[in-house]
Amino acid sequence: MSPMKKKKIFAICFVVGMVGGYYYYQSLEQSSKEIVNATPKATETTATETTEHTAVTISDVLDMAQSARKHLSTTLNDYTARFVKQEVDVNGKLTPESEIQLKVQTRCRNKNNDAPMRVYLAFNAPQNLKGREVIWGADLFDGTMAVHEVGLLLGLKTLWLDPTGFLAMQGQRYPISEIGIMRLIDKLIERGEKDRDNPDISVNIIEDQMLDDTPTKVIQIRRSKPSNQEDDFSLAEVTLDPERQLILGYRAFGWPDEPNGEPVLLEAYTYHDVRINVGLTDADFDPKNSDYNFPAL
Repeated sequence: MSPMKKKKIFAICFVVGMVGGYYYYQSLEQSSKEIVNATPKATETTATETTEHTAVTISDVLDMAQSARKHLSTTLNDYTARFVKQEVDVNGKLTPESEIQLKVQTRCRNKNNDAPMRVYLAFNAPQNLKGREVIWGADLFDGTMAVHEVGLLLGLKTLWLDPTGFLAMQGQRYPISEIGIMRLIDKLIERGEKDRDNPDISVNIIEDQMLDDTPTKVIQIRRSKPSNQEDDFSLAEVTLDPERQLILGYRAFGWPDEPNGEPVLLEAYTYHDVRINVGLTDADFDPKNSDYNFPAL
């Protein structure tokens, strides 16, 4: 092997090692941090409040979700939002809360509901991820996602990662292809169908709840006892914007560690400041966009 080839192989191994070490370090750092007040409590109202509570069935919830899905499949082409999430990752650790500026072109922007989904993410929090940018599209970059990482070394080059690979999934519960309001509705329907005839499920709707400046209703789904489902939960909460038929939030809680204890947060996703059909273009999903900070390709 020539000295030049040896140098190239060494350089490639060095970069891969640096990337792997960086993501592994981030995972350790996130797992070892004490997460203060990391587990939100379930939505509660007091007896003195005039908020209306309505008992419904899981079939009623599925009807609402199906109606929203049908409506948005012909009206929601794209949207922007401030996306806040917190979840237990694939290693069983509760991650710090992330705040992300989000742009999405949906699959529903053509008549067949099969347009290529595209996503742009810009991280604002946590602090160690602030400045990270990600672009992924079902029809872009041969299936990889473009990542502008933070840090002195990794920030110098655009990384191309497998969305379901080890590096991309560090600190994540789901791959980037699962993000978005439409996928949230699909997940609600999928989970709800499993419990359509479950006698251990009760459903309650809390009316007149505000998310930022948006009037919403919160649908609470409770289990009276654990199930053998992989995605088991003791309580799930769905935040619905009834006017626009947008599901703006979803939270799922596991079972308390102790009798009469607080339920344990499994995942929480909230879409703030949602603006729909803003006219996103190819440029919004191009690393060469001058508004972005991807290194020169």
